[in-house]
Amino acid sequence: MEAADLLTDALLERFRERAPRYDAENTFFTEDLADLKAAGYLRLFCAVDDGGSGAGMRQAAAAQRRLAAAAPATALGINMHLVWTAIAVLLRDRGDDSLGFILSEAAAGEVFAFGLSEPGNDAVLFDSTTAAEPGPDGSLTFTGTKIFTSLSPAWTRLGVFGKDSGAGVDGEGQLVHAFVPRGTPGVSIIEDWNPLGMRASQSNTTRLEGVRVPSGAIFRRLPVGPNADPFVFAVFAAFETLISAVYAGMADRALELSVEAARRRTSRVRGVSAAQDPVMRHRIAAGAMRVDALDAQLRAVTADLDAGTDHGPFWFAKLVGLKTAAVDTARGLTETGLQVSGGSGYAASSEIARLYRDALAGQFHPSNEDSAHNTVATAWLGPLES
Repeated sequence: MEAADLLTDALLERFRERAPRYDAENTFFTEDLADLKAAGYLRLFCAVDDGGSGAGMRQAAAAQRRLAAAAPATALGINMHLVWTAIAVLLRDRGDDSLGFILSEAAAGEVFAFGLSEPGNDAVLFDSTTAAEPGPDGSLTFTGTKIFTSLSPAWTRLGVFGKDSGAGVDGEGQLVHAFVPRGTPGVSIIEDWNPLGMRASQSNTTRLEGVRVPSGAIFRRLPVGPNADPFVFAVFAAFETLISAVYAGMADRALELSVEAARRRTSRVRGVSAAQDPVMRHRIAAGAMRVDALDAQLRAVTADLDAGTDHGPFWFAKLVGLKTAAVDTARGLTETGLQVSGGSGYAASSEIARLYRDALAGQFHPSNEDSAHNTVATAWLGPLES
């Protein structure tokens, strides 16, 4: 069974019906999550023998694209759990089973989330403003603030990282990654999520205040700054690809809504539908061409990840290029949908208006547009000379 087959038309329709309420009330997708759990969707990447689908990146991206077309914020929220399980699979397929426990725990019902993003930290994975103080027993105590913690109401395992300033080479510090179970003393969730879009993801701020993590829960130690550790590649590959799938699904739906609006609207002057208006036809055609191009790009990247294709230093350029294209396409198609829909589309309660607001969130996911262009330029031209 394809992973996307877990999402029946009836299930997706329920998600689509709930999405406006979640958005208007700024509430978490509790019912959607229950349905996704019941369908086995959180076990997409888990082995079939463990009750999962044994999905690869191609299958998971197709499923997320389908989910996002119905409920973008739900797709974005559940994406964070799927990214962690995808990281484990990408590493395993490349001979590193150090995160295999993620798949086992996901199969047992644990829900994973990201506590990595920090206010003002544009170094992303290569540095941290969170302090990780070592204890005499090998434990670490984390103190810092994490933002954009999607799945805040529901996660049971939070991936965090911080900097052990006294470790590493020449005292440069060491970045330490660990998982924190829900209920760990010192972890507090600040219910401050009131954004323009993607409201149901409930990506609240998380504070870590003296959070002790035993040595056995620490799964990676990396140097500060860019490095070639396979974990770094797996994080970027899983995150950028599955995020791209979410925005591709939004673009798909925006195109559908544009076509429906063009066929529904009638010119009072000409007495024909907007679908016969050359300007509207051009806009929709241009949007459809962008969706087709993104579709090919997403399929190519996911196929290469599943096949273990070695693109060397161009891998990161391909990943950030895909993410940039997906976000740009979603934003462009939702704007087209607003233009084709006319005044009715501008209502805050309309689906196309909600999609437009949701699409704007894409610019805040790493890598942003400027960073992506720097990555691609470095791949083709080499680093900037100092």
